[in-house]
Amino acid sequence: MNKLVMIFVAAVCFVSCDSNTVFSDTKAMDGHWGAAETVAFTLPELDSLKKYNLFLNIRNTNEYKYNNLFLIVSMEFPHGKTITDTLEYRMANPDGSWMGHGIGNLKENKLWYKENVQFVEEGSYKVNIGHAMRNNGSIEGVSKLEGISDVGFSIEASK
Repeated sequence: MNKLVMIFVAAVCFVSCDSNTVFSDTKAMDGHWGAAETVAFTLPELDSLKKYNLFLNIRNTNEYKYNNLFLIVSMEFPHGKTITDTLEYRMANPDGSWMGHGIGNLKENKLWYKENVQFVEEGSYKVNIGHAMRNNGSIEGVSKLEGISDVGFSIEASK
């Protein structure tokens, strides 16, 4: 039994030491995600000569009743410029099973946002994430998006 535990600990250490993640933060949602609610992240100072891959990390439960997710993501640069993207991600397979990883009711989705990004301006970058979900045939947005338990943002060094 001790030998099995030691192998497990060694495997965890090996995997965690090989991570390219340079920033990761997650915000828990309070039972729902409001239409006007924006999740904000302030990024650390990053090496301006390196390239990074950016990810959105979404955790959903079985309470999430849609097969996709529309997000509006804006990145505020230190000197005032803002880039805003409207993004759509598939959350479920055609058979209704969730695409994320996890056991039981909670699934985690690591969603590509941007690839090979350089942070050339000195100063603080901010990322704001909001949802833009609507019911079919409705002009009004979903005021309380149920089933999203956490919203996160991560940065990995590009290889």
